[in-house]
Amino acid sequence: MDATLLPKSWPVDQILNDLDQRGFTIIDQAYSADYTHALVEECMSNLTQFRNAAIQNGVINNIRSDHILWINEGLEVAQEHLQSLSSLAEQFNRAFYAGIDDVEAHFACYNAGEFYALHRDNPQGKNGRVISAVYYLHETWQDDWGGELHLQDKNNQWHIIQPKSNRIALFQSDLLHEVLEAKHQRLSITAWLRNDNNIW
Repeated sequence: MDATLLPKSWPVDQILNDLDQRGFTIIDQAYSADYTHALVEECMSNLTQFRNAAIQNGVINNIRSDHILWINEGLEVAQEHLQSLSSLAEQFNRAFYAGIDDVEAHFACYNAGEFYALHRDNPQGKNGRVISAVYYLHETWQDDWGGELHLQDKNNQWHIIQPKSNRIALFQSDLLHEVLEAKHQRLSITAWLRNDNNIW
């Protein structure tokens, strides 16, 4: 993990405080317009490779209807985002002794009518996911287009987070949340900062 890849505009102290107090935080205007545009282009050019996220090993899961593409080394623009998250994970490790040692991620596409029902990304601490990060990478978004993140914080308060362009929502992976039904195509990258030793 290389701390020099952490964007200077990210308010690290506020991020750490928010995660400590509420279990989630938001980073707005995360990247430059040029990088956001390049990332949208990379996502859109690969849409034909997305698969139905609700089908895993041939079994249909009815709690979600989005489509995903796992990010590998061939998706070079998206890799830069993962590197930034890895650098942020260094800060989490220092502040919280989180032991994060990996980042996994996929592009996600929610077409009109698609959703992800209430769930936790790391139920009962079973899969190594410590922090979830959703980056909204569409270049324009309107509030009435749906697709909001509905999240219960660590104090049991509920929040509606709009999927605004160039925004990152970070939250503890064990928090209950859902993606409300989209009324317009919604593009994002969902990432998980992982501790596969499960020491946190």
